[in-house]
Amino acid sequence: MPILSLVFTSHITVCPIIYNGCPMRIDGVLNLNKPAKMTSRQAVDRIKHLLNVRKAGHGGTLDPDATGVLPICLGNGTKLFEPLQLGTKEYEGTLTLGITTDTLDASGRILSTAEVSEVTLEKIYTVSQQFIGEIEQVVPIFSAAKRKGKRLYKLARQGIELEHLPRKKVFIESLEILSTKIPEVRFRVVCSKGTYIRTLVSDFGAVLACGAHLSQLTRTQSGIFNIADSQALDSLENNPVLAHRTVMPIEVVIESLHRRFPLQAKSAF
Repeated sequence: MPILSLVFTSHITVCPIIYNGCPMRIDGVLNLNKPAKMTSRQAVDRIKHLLNVRKAGHGGTLDPDATGVLPICLGNGTKLFEPLQLGTKEYEGTLTLGITTDTLDASGRILSTAEVSEVTLEKIYTVSQQFIGEIEQVVPIFSAAKRKGKRLYKLARQGIELEHLPRKKVFIESLEILSTKIPEVRFRVVCSKGTYIRTLVSDFGAVLACGAHLSQLTRTQSGIFNIADSQALDSLENNPVLAHRTVMPIEVVIESLHRRFPLQAKSAF
C-alpha cells in the first residue's frame, strides 16, 4: 500500500513530501500569497524546497515589500510562463504624498519633502483620471530590468548613475481612489503586465506638484489567479500536504486560460 510521509531534519523547519520513498513529481501552478520582506525569487525557493521540485519559477515579479498573488510554476508548469501573462493585473495600495525616495517606495532614501496642505480631494480624483489608458513609464533604476546584461538595481547599489533609462508603454484600465487621509491615499489599479506601480505613484505625485512614494502594495489578481484563492506561505510550510493539494494541474490551468481568455489563449498554445 502506498505510504505518504514527511521527512524532518534538525536543520530545516519545513519538509519535502515523500511518496513511497521517492520525491513526488509535481507539475502545475501554485497561487501563493507572497509575504512582505521577501523577494519573488526567495518565495520560489521556499516553495521549491517545500515541495522538493527541481524546476520552479514565478509568473510575474513582486517587489520585496509587496504582498499578494504570485503564481509559482512548478515542474513542467514552467512552460506556462508566457500564457500566464494573459489578462490584466490588479493591485491595491497606499501612496504617501509629500515625500519622494530614490526607490520610489518606502524602502528607499528620502530625496525630497513638500507641503501637502493645498492638495485637495478634487485634485486627487482629477489627476487620477489623467493616467487612464495607454501611458509611458520610465523604468525605475531600482528594478530587475537589465542594461547590457546587468540588473539596474545592482548598478544603482554600486552608485552608478545611469542616463536615459528605458521607457515602456503600459495600459491602465482603471485607477480608483478608495479612500484618502492626507498624506495617505488608498487606491486600486487594474493594468497591463509590466506596469510599475511605483512609477505610477511617483508620476502621480509629480503631477500634483508635491511628490509621492508607494508605501504599501498588494497584488489582488494576476490573470486567472486572485488573492481570495491564494495560499499564505506560512500555512503551506506548516502543512506540506496542503501545499501539494493546492497546486493547480497544468491541464486545469490551460482550461482556465481558454475559458477566461478564449481568443488570446488560442494563439498562446
